[in-house]
Amino acid sequence: MALSLFMMGAAQQQQQQSIPDAPAPAPSTTGLSDLKDQVTPGSGTSSSSQTTQQSAPASQSQQQSQSQSSAQQDNTPTQQTPPQTFNNQQDAQAFLIRVPINYIEVPVRVWDKHHQLVAGLQPEQFRIFEDGAPQNIATWSVDPEPLSVAFVIDQTLPSDVMKKVNESLAAVTGAFAPQDSMAIVTYNNSPELVTTFTGVRGARLPAALESAKRPGRDMGMPTVTGPMASGMSINGNSPDPNLAPQRGNMSGFLVVPKDTHPLNDAILFAAHELSRQPRGRRRVIYVISDGKDQRSKVTQKDVLKFLLTNNISVYGTLVGDSATWGIGYLDKLRLPLLPADNVLPKYTTFTGGYLETQFSENGIQKSFMDIATSLRTEYTLGYYSHAPSLSEKHHTIEVKVKVPDVDIYAKEGYYPSLANVSQ
Repeated sequence: MALSLFMMGAAQQQQQQSIPDAPAPAPSTTGLSDLKDQVTPGSGTSSSSQTTQQSAPASQSQQQSQSQSSAQQDNTPTQQTPPQTFNNQQDAQAFLIRVPINYIEVPVRVWDKHHQLVAGLQPEQFRIFEDGAPQNIATWSVDPEPLSVAFVIDQTLPSDVMKKVNESLAAVTGAFAPQDSMAIVTYNNSPELVTTFTGVRGARLPAALESAKRPGRDMGMPTVTGPMASGMSINGNSPDPNLAPQRGNMSGFLVVPKDTHPLNDAILFAAHELSRQPRGRRRVIYVISDGKDQRSKVTQKDVLKFLLTNNISVYGTLVGDSATWGIGYLDKLRLPLLPADNVLPKYTTFTGGYLETQFSENGIQKSFMDIATSLRTEYTLGYYSHAPSLSEKHHTIEVKVKVPDVDIYAKEGYYPSLANVSQ
């Protein structure tokens, strides 16, 4: 009995000696009030809290598990580093190579020999050439685009012609669609903006057209005989030095001072307004004038360059002397026998527009509808040109259609512009 008791006591003593002592807790260096600085919800522990946890002594069981895991890692073969991948879109964009190219949009109008619009043409029937080289047609559409129209009214017309123009202006709003917008520009001695772009079916446009009406200019005849042949005189001398013989006025004949018809200035003024219109809208300048340009501050060459750079087409209705039968057509052919001050045909030809000649009030109203219809039935072609975007070189455009006996109207070229750059 005593022997058994002795053996049980020895076994309990051996078990107590084999159990290791529990590790003592590490002394805290900070108070509980600083825990808010160590742990932020949603972001894990801070670096300071991780340092404190690493400094605490590990138990023997933890040391054994670490030694086992290190042994397993030593026996595991070395893995190769995976290839580098882009973690976000910014890294991918950094390795992109951008090549700027010009997207050139070309509205095209096709008429048959009876001056009727040809519809139903397919993309494979068109061909585009830039500087003589064929281009691949990237886009093709027959859907009409919303129009931004700068309507330019000539107020230098004779009073009888101006009266016809004034009475026809009420028909302008009905010729265009509700999604179109229009600005009114007038010019007499200088261009003037009557209203900026507004909806054609709103109340603002009719009021602006009404305020744009003017009586026109009275066209007097020079006097060659009588007491007023040389104008007013004091003691035989003219009080106006501009009418003196030294200024080119010969004795016995009064030279009428040259009028001012700043059509070039008015078109450039309207083009600047149009250039601020957003993409996706067809930019059009509609001019109603006799086409005369005198004493403009800018040249027609500079205006044409601005128009072709900003994809602006010029349409017009010739009135007055230029509306005489055949004059508008002959001006378009640029025959030398015609007056050189009619510049409107060149604008419409080079920008792919259209020009009508009308003499009566009803004819002027009809021209509004004809030109608006022409704009609605155009083909819109587009291609990508690799011409330098920062170059000022002029590039020619030629459009051909695989249909016999048709007339093709498109702009004759363009100037590169950053507004047309696509990447």
